[in-house]
Amino acid sequence: MKNLLTIFMMATSILAIQAQDKSDNPLLQKWKGPYGGVPAFNEYKIADIKPAFVVAIKERLAEIDAIANNPKPPTFENTIAQMERSGKTFRRVSTVYGIFSSNLNSPEFVPIQSEVGPMLASLSNKIYQNKKLFERIEKLYNSPQKTKLTKEQQRLIWLNYTNFVKEGANLDAASKEKVSEINTKLATLFSRFSQNLLAEENGQYVVLNSEADFDGLPEALRKAAMTQAKERNLSVMGCIGNTRSFVDPFLTFSTQRELRAKVWKMFVNRGDNEDEFDNKSTLVEILQLRAKKAKLMGFPTFAHWNLTNKMAKKPERTLELMESVWEPAVEQVKKDVAAMQSMVDKEGGNFAIAPWDYRFYSEKVRKEKYDLDQNEVKEYLQLEKLREGMFWVAGELFDMQFSPINNVPVYHPDVRVWEVSNKTTGKQIGLWYFDPYARKGKRSGAWMNAYRNQEKLGDEVLTIVSNNSNFIKGADNEPVLISWSDATTLFHEFGHALHGLSSNVTYPTLAGTAVARDYVEFPSQILERWLETPEVLNRFALHYKTDEPIPHKLVERIGQASTFNEGFSTVETLSSSLIDMKLHLAGDVIIDPVVFEKETLAKLNMPSEIVMRHRIPQFGHIFSSDGYAAGYYSYLWSDVISADAYGAFTEGEGPYDKKVAKRLFETVFSVGNTTDQEEAYRAFRGRDPKPEALMQARGFASPSKKK
Repeated sequence: MKNLLTIFMMATSILAIQAQDKSDNPLLQKWKGPYGGVPAFNEYKIADIKPAFVVAIKERLAEIDAIANNPKPPTFENTIAQMERSGKTFRRVSTVYGIFSSNLNSPEFVPIQSEVGPMLASLSNKIYQNKKLFERIEKLYNSPQKTKLTKEQQRLIWLNYTNFVKEGANLDAASKEKVSEINTKLATLFSRFSQNLLAEENGQYVVLNSEADFDGLPEALRKAAMTQAKERNLSVMGCIGNTRSFVDPFLTFSTQRELRAKVWKMFVNRGDNEDEFDNKSTLVEILQLRAKKAKLMGFPTFAHWNLTNKMAKKPERTLELMESVWEPAVEQVKKDVAAMQSMVDKEGGNFAIAPWDYRFYSEKVRKEKYDLDQNEVKEYLQLEKLREGMFWVAGELFDMQFSPINNVPVYHPDVRVWEVSNKTTGKQIGLWYFDPYARKGKRSGAWMNAYRNQEKLGDEVLTIVSNNSNFIKGADNEPVLISWSDATTLFHEFGHALHGLSSNVTYPTLAGTAVARDYVEFPSQILERWLETPEVLNRFALHYKTDEPIPHKLVERIGQASTFNEGFSTVETLSSSLIDMKLHLAGDVIIDPVVFEKETLAKLNMPSEIVMRHRIPQFGHIFSSDGYAAGYYSYLWSDVISADAYGAFTEGEGPYDKKVAKRLFETVFSVGNTTDQEEAYRAFRGRDPKPEALMQARGFASPSKKK
């Protein structure tokens, strides 16, 4: 009788909380409209976010308590499956919150983010430290009866058990309390780090005062600099904003060395200016708390703890891979710098190549060595045409079709939406939102989001994904031209979107991109390789004035120069990966991160002409959340896999080999986290990946050959 009363009271509590869905807060409403419901972006307001979370979190905790206190013995259905069905209101509110945080961040949003972060950390603590819930999961994990379940169900039990253990479910009460306090503090620090970085990106710029200051800049960048000055209400000719989309092209083409140095210093010093937005003390506190948390969990360092559910498993394996690539990359940089220095000397320049010279003289060497001008290539790389090219590749590989729609609300006028369907059967797959342009309040970089994961638990739920970039918007009716590097990034992020759209699983927790962090970049990185295929270039690399396809000879020169500057890009990224891992292996002993950065790079023999892609005080990947912390190596790890995987196509009938594409879809893109990722890759390739493919793709001599 007592058990029945308990269930009744909990059910009544949930219904009472859910009744608040009928309030005036639009964030609490179920998504309505076509495609199984879509976010009502036209109704959401910043002021609604915190009140919505208050309700959603109460509902989430009531749902969890109902599962944990179920008097019946735990079964997959009444515990794991019920967990999958719960949390819908919370997920909807969290999705909209994340969109505001990344794309619509404003002064009004800052205090909301500071308050919501600890609320979310507290919720996570309460779920993972719910003793009764963990006992139910543990019983299912240890039950011999689980072998009667499907492989996907067994995987979901394993994942839940593993996650709970990792988050401290087995700790004693005192340790759990300490972990909770750490997680709450970290949430506040993550928000502070992100807001500081965004403030410096939004608030800093370099002024262009005269026509000479524009010398060498492509027309699109000239116009963007002028527009930027107008948007900032500056009475100057133009200015260069503090984002990569402005900085990289300026460093590549500006002939003004002093201005290049000024722009470079502005960009690399983000978060390190000894001002109100300085991030050094914040990140040191993050590192200390992470180290403390890892020790509470029984691990020597945060890196050891965080890699327990990754493919690499141990930090030593990541270091072994990174160091094997580091030396040949540095050797290549030395050769490239020598060629650049020779050019400087020939021109009578009385200086050694500095970091703000690297891109400029690298481009000159590219022109001289390969007769390849990035600006010439750029005239054929129209953003909209390349988007069409991505759609075409998705159709050729995975039978997908993208159709523009305008019957769903968007959060900004720049955002457009496409319906995705199977082009053979016509079956709807999901929606793809595209937000391509930079603006104030939008974080820098490029990324993919899943607004809603695919599932087949009950009615089939369509996935909703987005790709977000920071291209500089052109004038009205003018095509946006992008660099080859940006085009590669565009395809990369679309690979993440296809990973989400391809998902064909039952349970949402296992859907789409919800795989190990050092595997999730594999589907995105392999898709990059289709950009350079003749089929894409001939159809979609069209001149922005004449609409003529890119000349065959230019394509050949692009191919010949395909590994040019790989030394730079590898060292730039890999130095960040090595610093990330070494930071988290060092843990709480770091007092001054800038000194640590300098000394560690010196030990690595970091070329003085290159700076890390993400210096420590601006390393949002690892300090705005735990996402890539001790995990930035994932890009290299996944690139080994993607380089090896693409070999399956080249060894077959080429990039558009239907049989290989079908196998890639069935074993990688569609399976989510329903199987161990190493097993998934073996199912595709028939073996483990070989690192030699990466060395060849980057034009480096492999360690074995060097010996």
